[in-house]
Amino acid sequence: MNLSNPLHEPDFVVVDVETACARVSSICQIGIVGFRDGREVFSYETLVDPRDEFSAFNIGIHGITPRHVAGQPGFADIHAIVERHLRGRITVAHSWFDKGALAAACRVSDCPEIATAWLDSVRVAKHAWPQLENHKLNRLAAFLGIEHRHHDALSDARAAGMVIVKAIEHTGIDLKGWMAKPDRKKAQPPAAALEGPLKGQRIALLGEPRDGPLAQHLAGAGGRIVASVGSTTSMLVVATKQPYGRWAETSEPYRKAVALRGAGRPIEIITEKDLRARLQRGG
Repeated sequence: MNLSNPLHEPDFVVVDVETACARVSSICQIGIVGFRDGREVFSYETLVDPRDEFSAFNIGIHGITPRHVAGQPGFADIHAIVERHLRGRITVAHSWFDKGALAAACRVSDCPEIATAWLDSVRVAKHAWPQLENHKLNRLAAFLGIEHRHHDALSDARAAGMVIVKAIEHTGIDLKGWMAKPDRKKAQPPAAALEGPLKGQRIALLGEPRDGPLAQHLAGAGGRIVASVGSTTSMLVVATKQPYGRWAETSEPYRKAVALRGAGRPIEIITEKDLRARLQRGG
């Protein structure tokens, strides 16, 4: 374990986690790497006892088993270290999964959420190299010539950090530029058709803009597309190409919809595929 050198304050840090099961709070390994002037200045890695079950699926991904984490610290035990590395800094993660996992682990462990400024290296990579078919970390590492051992938290963090470094070199956009919010007009949803099977539905979309093709399709069926999940939302549609992958349930809109449903609100959560099938059947 190499803790950060106070003489080398990083420009940004990168975090990656592996989880034991489908619950994103079940962190079983974490890796953090600090970068300054395009070079690594510190690293931190540890196995973590998730205080949760291990699924065969997750073990098949990263190879970490209950035997590996026996006697290792729980998340609450390392929270202060993680917070010291991330708080008040720019924190890079490859997709929002790691952000959601840390937030969930903080909640489950009764620890304060870590305040940091997040940067998604997937978004950066898509802008820097739009010609690539996908922007998964292992594919990017191969394309950019980055040494990488996939699904090892420390190696994944290093690789994601180098994606940022190489994107800065390739595009000329500096870290401040990548952190800036895109200057774009607010999306305007399509008007709902006067009649259709979705008439009366107030629909929020997870993973697609509210002026995109899915929104157009649902509005054509009479649905009203709303900006976000709220108390009057009647349906949350999880888009097929949503960026969370199999961890869509960790996203804020999904969690808010579940909370509203638990409070008695009649909100349906449905995938785009299932809703399109329903509409085809005339339901």
